[in-house]
Amino acid sequence: MNSDERIQTMQTDGGGLNELVRRSRLLGADRSVCNFGGGNTSSKVRQTDFRGRITDVLWVKGSGSDLAVATARSFTALRLDDVLPLFEREQLSDEEMVAYLEKCMLDPHHPRASIETLLHAFLPFAHVDHTHPDAIISLCCAPGGRELATQLFGDRMVWVPYIRPGFALSKMIAQGVASHPHAELVLMEKHGLVTWGDTSESCQKQTLAVIQEAHAYIAQRASAASDPTGSPFGRARVAPLSASDRRALVIDLLPVVRGAIGQTKRMLTLYDDSDAVLEFVCSDKGAALSQVGAACPDHLVHTKRVPLWVDWTPGEQSAEDLVAAVRTGICAYQDSYRDYFQRHHDEGDVISDAGPRVILIPGVGMINTGKSWVHADISRQLYQRAIAVMRGAVTLGGFVSLSEQESYKVEYWPLELYKLSLAPPEGELARQVGLVTGGAGGIGSATCRKLAAAGMHLVIADLNLDGASSVAAEINALYGPMRAIAVDMDVTQVERVEAAFELATATFGGVDLIVNNAGLATSNPLDETTVAEWNLTMNVLATGYFLVAKTAFGLMKRQGTGGTMVFIGSKNSVYAGKNVAAYSTAKAAETHLARCIAAEGGEYGIRVNSILPDAVLQGSQIWNSTWRQERAATYGIAPDELDDYYRKRTVLQVNVLPDDIAEGVLFFASARSAKTTGCMLTVDGGVATAFTR
Repeated sequence: MNSDERIQTMQTDGGGLNELVRRSRLLGADRSVCNFGGGNTSSKVRQTDFRGRITDVLWVKGSGSDLAVATARSFTALRLDDVLPLFEREQLSDEEMVAYLEKCMLDPHHPRASIETLLHAFLPFAHVDHTHPDAIISLCCAPGGRELATQLFGDRMVWVPYIRPGFALSKMIAQGVASHPHAELVLMEKHGLVTWGDTSESCQKQTLAVIQEAHAYIAQRASAASDPTGSPFGRARVAPLSASDRRALVIDLLPVVRGAIGQTKRMLTLYDDSDAVLEFVCSDKGAALSQVGAACPDHLVHTKRVPLWVDWTPGEQSAEDLVAAVRTGICAYQDSYRDYFQRHHDEGDVISDAGPRVILIPGVGMINTGKSWVHADISRQLYQRAIAVMRGAVTLGGFVSLSEQESYKVEYWPLELYKLSLAPPEGELARQVGLVTGGAGGIGSATCRKLAAAGMHLVIADLNLDGASSVAAEINALYGPMRAIAVDMDVTQVERVEAAFELATATFGGVDLIVNNAGLATSNPLDETTVAEWNLTMNVLATGYFLVAKTAFGLMKRQGTGGTMVFIGSKNSVYAGKNVAAYSTAKAAETHLARCIAAEGGEYGIRVNSILPDAVLQGSQIWNSTWRQERAATYGIAPDELDDYYRKRTVLQVNVLPDDIAEGVLFFASARSAKTTGCMLTVDGGVATAFTR
């Protein structure tokens, strides 16, 4: 087949690229085929350039994108006539390759070309897939993997010994394929699979067919094994704890993990007790296998070379022993990682945080860490893949990985780190978790939006679960999955308050900020204020704030990384108004409670401050209740005249909006107020009668 026959004609409607996107998403949707962010696909087409010339073009997945969610904007187009002369070079550094490929791009606004672009360019096929399937990597990470693969695929396969991706590997693969006329696939030692086809559909079918062959081969080997345990990981060394016992232990443990890791840089955590994970952590061989190394080079940035295996035996040791083992283990892991960096670093390398990304606990499961929920979930997914690879490799005779030095070179490889640099800069509240009560209302929802924009993960608590869920959905649509969750919480009920904090801990690992904002209001002369009205107001605005703060205080102490509390008080916290005895008394109690907690929390790094707003009508559930009519009656005006009335009584002649209060919360939540606690900040437009004195 000559080059003209290999190049597919692209439709004027972009059908060729659309087919590439479709194939990529299908392959990427199965994580046992393609890791998060790993693998790449390509198509060679003929299309018109900006000058109207017919040009042979390579479309290839850009650096840092994920096949599972690929769009047309995830791909880069390069002029093949400019790329192919590189094949004649004897050597080419990574830096030279990147600079050269940038000059070959059809559009400078496309993403940077993948590290493995030349692999796709040098192979003389219209469509090429490079994937990291579990079954294939099991073959590639087994001792004698080449011999096993030859038994399976024969002369249809080209085997390439491990070298880091780039020019040399790409040229080696192309030369290997050229010298094997019957080749249908390439296996890269400790790395993955390359397949191809004349059409996008045939390429996809070939990729999946080869993977299925490897699956069947491993399954056949497993069924022929004589191991009476039925598991390649050997007998169960310990039994998994019951689901309820596991959850109770983990809820107690996750804040400890966050605290131990977060002494230098905070992380979020995620817990996994899936069947495959439990089998591995409870097995006889799990501890030793986990320390061999990464199952795939693509894993290293997100999982590090090895996980932390916690030395703890359920049934023989207590929960307190587990906490101590985790603290000791994290400290030892950090020391070991710093030593690893010192042994291998090059000039200019900057150490990443030294804490583990994966923590394995016998009888309990796996804890994953990351700078966001998404990154913790990537770590979780990739280690699930690692377990699957180890299962297959051990079935085939054992598991081998990269050397420690090569692992370091991959982890700190500039072309790999470049992918991480594509993420937007972290916000000032990134890696932190906030819980906001009354989060569906005007002040609460504005606060949640403001905190989310600054990078915080949020637990939006409200009796109005539909409203809280709506705010969470809005935030997730803007900032990505699991940036916010909603919870139905009544602040007057101890069990529901504790359940909300348990959900926050189970989801994110703990809480760094609470905003006590849940509220209600009634207005009556003292002699018309009922005991029921008084008790309800006190229960919500005083007892409720106490319960939320008390629960958060214990959690923050357990984390050991400090914390922040913001109480949304009122101008009435310091001003004695008419017909609001219950409301004003409760609001005064709130701010004094905040000062008391500030005095007690200082030694733990817990700061507590209050914001005193006035007449925040916009979006307020309170002001949409009878409170509006009651306050209007007190002032002898119509309800629709309240906005103007409140504006005119301020020194600044302004109305106070929910976003104004949210700005105050952001200030207290941020490092800008790091040396402020026990403070009352008025955000009321300047109500002179409520000036503090």
